[in-house]
Amino acid sequence: MHIYLPIAEMPANVLLFLGMGSAVGFLSGLFGVGGGFLLTPLLIFSGIPTPVAVGTAAAQIVASSVSGAIAQWQRNNVDIKMGLVLLAGGIVGSVIGVQMVRILRLAGQFDLFVALAYVTFLGVIGTLMLIEAAGAIQRARTQQPLSLARSSGQHNWIHRLPFKMRFHRSKLYISAIPPLAIGAFVGFLGAIIGAGGGFIMVPAMIYLLRMPTNVVIGTSLFQIVFVAALTTVMHATENYSVDVVLALILIVSGVIGAQYGAAAGARLKGEQLRFLLAALVLLVCIRIGWDLVATPEDLYSITTSFGGTP
Repeated sequence: MHIYLPIAEMPANVLLFLGMGSAVGFLSGLFGVGGGFLLTPLLIFSGIPTPVAVGTAAAQIVASSVSGAIAQWQRNNVDIKMGLVLLAGGIVGSVIGVQMVRILRLAGQFDLFVALAYVTFLGVIGTLMLIEAAGAIQRARTQQPLSLARSSGQHNWIHRLPFKMRFHRSKLYISAIPPLAIGAFVGFLGAIIGAGGGFIMVPAMIYLLRMPTNVVIGTSLFQIVFVAALTTVMHATENYSVDVVLALILIVSGVIGAQYGAAAGARLKGEQLRFLLAALVLLVCIRIGWDLVATPEDLYSITTSFGGTP
């Protein structure tokens, strides 16, 4: 069953994108990420032009994140105060990021920049997360204390920063500067590469802010909902790159998948979730990296190997 996508200007297999949206929605609820880091490459690999993939993925992230956030809210896993601080930074980053997309498209370097950004960030973050999660699982098996555990006398450079706030749900008393900076960076990157930024925000909140893993997932989704919504609107109005028909297909399937993902995540331990997320991040990184270095079938094509448009 095929349908025509007006913005992407191409026919599409409905069942293919329904399955794609369900899978990404499941991962959103499971790991507390928007899923854009996976959805955007999948759309591009399926032939969707890179700008349309980035803008449309942001629209799908809104729906899947809302569904996952509601499920996490019902489990009392959302730190609203922390989420609002992250959101304030995310809004600023998103506005700057959308403008950067316009500049890169005019320069003809957008497709290449997206591919390089994915390989760089996914590779670094995935490797670090995999090493830490594997160590945490090993320590748990040997009943050794986890390095992420916070003691009453434990302090790092974050505790010495000004503008401290108390986050009761996360049991933290830290400066608002690190959450603002994390939110701004994630918002900026998400606007450019079509990802909610959860694959960066989740490890940053765990390792830098030392938030409990279960609260991190819900809070991450809470922030992603609003930042992705703003990014979608700006992409649609300024870059005209949101395909509503494709977005609806992905949204319907993504909402359903997110509910099942949240239920599955409740059955896994924090270190297991981090290990699985790290492995998934690295798989996507390897796939994109291969497309960058592999010899294309058509040596005279003027499109990028990552699937961009002329």
